[in-house]
Amino acid sequence: SMANTSYAKFYAVSSKIEPFYKGGKVQISKDENHIFCTCGSRVNVLEISTGKIVHSVEHDDQEDITSFALSCDDEMLVTASRALLLKQWDWRQAQCTRSWRAIHTVPVASMTFDSTSTLLATGGCDSTIKIWDVVKQYCTHNLKGSSGVVHLVQFHPDISRLQLFSSSLDCGIRLWDLRSSQCVCVLQSHYSTVTSLCFSPDGGTMVSSGRDKICTVWDLETKKVKRTVPVYEAVEGVVLLPENEDFSQIGVKSRDLHFITAGSKGVLRVWEASTARCVYTQTLPSTPVSGEEKDDDSLSLTCLLHLPSSSRLATVTAEHNILLYQLPALSTQQQFVGYSDEVLDVKFLGKGDSHIVVATNSCQLKVFELLTNSCQILYGHTDTIFSLDVFKKGSLFASCAKDRSVRIWKIDSDSGKVRCVALGSTHANAVGSITCSRMKASFVVSGSQDCTVKVWDLPPDLSKTEADMCQLTVRATEKAHDKDINSVAVSPNDKLLASGSQDRTAKLWSLAGEGSIGLLGVFRGHRRGIWAVCFSPIDQVLATSSADGTTKLWSLQDFSCLKTFEGHDASVLKVIFVSRGTQLLTSGSDGLVKLWTIKTNECVKTLDAHQDKVWGLHTNRKDDKMVTGSADSTITVWMDVTEVELAEEQAKQEDQILKQQELSNLLHEKRYLKALGLAISLDQPQTVLTVIKAICQGEEGRELLQKTLLKLRLDQKESLLRYCVVWNTNARNCLDAQAVLQVLLKHLPPEELLQYQGARTHLEGLIPYTERHMQRIGHLLQASMFLNYMWQTMRVAGAPMGQDEEMDTTPLTQAQPFLIIDEEKRRSSGKERQDGGDDSDSGQDEDANLPAVEEGEEEEEEEEEVSVTKKASTNNRRLKNGESATTNGNHHSESEESSEDEDMEENTNDQTKIVKSHPVSPPPQCQTFVS
Repeated sequence: SMANTSYAKFYAVSSKIEPFYKGGKVQISKDENHIFCTCGSRVNVLEISTGKIVHSVEHDDQEDITSFALSCDDEMLVTASRALLLKQWDWRQAQCTRSWRAIHTVPVASMTFDSTSTLLATGGCDSTIKIWDVVKQYCTHNLKGSSGVVHLVQFHPDISRLQLFSSSLDCGIRLWDLRSSQCVCVLQSHYSTVTSLCFSPDGGTMVSSGRDKICTVWDLETKKVKRTVPVYEAVEGVVLLPENEDFSQIGVKSRDLHFITAGSKGVLRVWEASTARCVYTQTLPSTPVSGEEKDDDSLSLTCLLHLPSSSRLATVTAEHNILLYQLPALSTQQQFVGYSDEVLDVKFLGKGDSHIVVATNSCQLKVFELLTNSCQILYGHTDTIFSLDVFKKGSLFASCAKDRSVRIWKIDSDSGKVRCVALGSTHANAVGSITCSRMKASFVVSGSQDCTVKVWDLPPDLSKTEADMCQLTVRATEKAHDKDINSVAVSPNDKLLASGSQDRTAKLWSLAGEGSIGLLGVFRGHRRGIWAVCFSPIDQVLATSSADGTTKLWSLQDFSCLKTFEGHDASVLKVIFVSRGTQLLTSGSDGLVKLWTIKTNECVKTLDAHQDKVWGLHTNRKDDKMVTGSADSTITVWMDVTEVELAEEQAKQEDQILKQQELSNLLHEKRYLKALGLAISLDQPQTVLTVIKAICQGEEGRELLQKTLLKLRLDQKESLLRYCVVWNTNARNCLDAQAVLQVLLKHLPPEELLQYQGARTHLEGLIPYTERHMQRIGHLLQASMFLNYMWQTMRVAGAPMGQDEEMDTTPLTQAQPFLIIDEEKRRSSGKERQDGGDDSDSGQDEDANLPAVEEGEEEEEEEEEVSVTKKASTNNRRLKNGESATTNGNHHSESEESSEDEDMEENTNDQTKIVKSHPVSPPPQCQTFVS
């Protein structure tokens, strides 16, 4: 049970159900484990067994993908985008392995691989077809002659025939001979778009389907029509049933050719080719009650796919659902919701909140099992479902819709299957809100656009019956408001009813009277319509939320307003009590969910939950889970993290301490590769820097660094490059950054570097600082030359001639480290400074600055990252030391500099060259000097 100390809630995202398919092509992998589908600029890969998106590839220009194809060996995915680029992917790694121009002048509309996974055909909106050899990487054919968009291309399954079929605007099916690059013939039969082709196992027969409501059986030897089958619906997909299998359950009685069609009627049908008879029609639980035949667009099927090895069929619906059926009986096996459109309501359901039920902008309800994301689509309502509520025990729930009806549904606690058990339909207009009795499942109350509320009694044995649907009986009807009723709620003891309306009032009613609803009082004060009403579980208080942007608490005794909560930018769509009535949750049309503490009137947490109106908001009985649903078509499940968070925070700290300990052990044992990997996994640039410094310390530091870095994984090198940009902004760490960069730039091909995330930005960020370090070292060299010269001149002036030669050479060897990297000297000179050794050539006030910079170093670096990417102009204060804004070359603005600009001028005895993209030789003037 809940801890008694505090009821306060803080919710964090636990999982999301997001759109993964918004229309366009769907393809199933040859091994039948994955479904590939387009979603804007992505191709998403859904794992059939878990219902989860396991891979996703996206064009980096964020251009919409117009078509894609997966090779028959499941290895290669090729996508085409509006930018006229074809990209080949290693889809399991989500890595683009190559891109090439499509040569089409307008986007690619269709594409397909041949059975050997060598040839790829692309059909363009420019009436041409190109064939590519993806192994040898060149275009083998350019087939011209089609009219309009080539929306269908398909190779004959027997590749030895080297035949390609295509179809475009003229509704003919073109047969191309790839040996001669000629169109051998045009198969004429359809009068409207040809939507799909399928072939018999021997390759001699083909069936084509069209939107002209016919399917045609072709003899490919004679290239003539064998049979035209009128199917009385626009067909989007056709599949031949395999021979020599028993399909008697779906009407197959003869050994003749049979095929299955999917189209505008929304049901699968089986046809016998020789007699043109329909031998089986799938029944959906969704046939409209009136029995009228109508082509309901939302139910129509847009695609039919065969999964031969597991003997299944997949259909795609116009509402972006993907359904899998098991042959030979066509039993529903799995259902996936690709895109929910606008989510209008969502509630927890089932034992232990195992499921959620969702009302989307649709006449079908969707029930998701949270563990597996698997979905049941519930048919029954015939128009948009507006609102849902669940009875206390979680197995019965109610829905109401624009079709003027109310339905009661039951979820079976063992199988998780849901069915409709009762129906009530006497409202005169759309039913916008519904609420369930709170004590036991005895009644529901609905509020409608007809301005009435109705109380419906449930039959007592409803939860037990396995029989057909019952009719709900109306106990009472009351004209409650002058405008639409947006919300109704029942009090915890089932004695009171509250209603909230577009007319800006909320009203309190008594449910105690037999067969009547009695008005007790009116809550006035909102300036716009009321979206939601809710009773406190503890106090005699009602909460209301309104389009005026406020949430109010009212006394049930005298109907006065007790408190007002303001904070949402626009309408507050839902309000509920949590934490035993001490806190409120509200959701708004601004996409936010806010948590309020009633006592103090303050908003304690704002969750940036969604991109659009949050219509759905619900918590489970213990309040430790919340679910939100939004017009952005996303559903989010949240967990209360108050307890969890503290435990996790503690575990995290302990983990950090252990890892730091492990790191120092690894460094002590000089196991640098492991140490570096561990530091990178901690994502602490400062720690990684420590490891790099340790590696560079020894005699052969540079070789060791190179050996270690080149053994890192790609993602680790990616992180290193990111850190280098940070280190490079600081004069004290720039040498280490440059050492790492030298290895990366010298040994990695540019193609690999450019694949790193944000590589361009990182490399650009390195340039201004590197130039500045170069300048600093240039100045340093000149200064030291001058000193050297002065010193020698002074010595020469006061020394006997004989020793002059000898004296002359000493300083020169001293100066050598400027040109040859001498690690040891560099280290020790660095140490001297830290030990307080007085380097008098380093300027006067600079040592005073050092400690301060060191302490705040990490913050400084953080800030730097922000200001480079955001080009923050916080740098005016940095133009100290009389430095002009153009120091680092004319094209980099001062705002790219870090707050450590002054620091760059310090620390002037780092004696090494800086690597740009290749080792840099010293400036010419010092070479002549030394020689």
